[in-house]
Amino acid sequence: QVQLVESGGGLVQAGGSLRLSCAASGLFFSRYAMAWFRQVPGKEREFVAGVTRSGTGTYYADSVKGRFTISRDNAKNTVYLQMNSLKPEDTAIYYCAADEAVFRRTYYARDYDYWGQGTQVTVSS
Repeated sequence: QVQLVESGGGLVQAGGSLRLSCAASGLFFSRYAMAWFRQVPGKEREFVAGVTRSGTGTYYADSVKGRFTISRDNAKNTVYLQMNSLKPEDTAIYYCAADEAVFRRTYYARDYDYWGQGTQVTVSS
């Protein structure tokens, strides 16, 4: 059974930092591209950042470029999202997701095979 478990969310002031983690089990982790999405009530799930299977390739939404960094540790079956210079508009539930397709960098939630349960990030002004 595949499980993706996010952690590290919380309440932080604007300008602060948080580091999210997503621990994967039940899948051959290094065969999956991984990504972070976020969602606020009433809106569609939004792509935040992605990382290739090896970890050498990363891609970001324009809204987080230069502030967020995605990384992975295939030995620990874990993907991370370092979030710096947080803004109130970053407030959302953050989800990690896994994509088994080969040689694809996709920003679309529908393309991802597995999802975590989400972790709340709240940025106060």
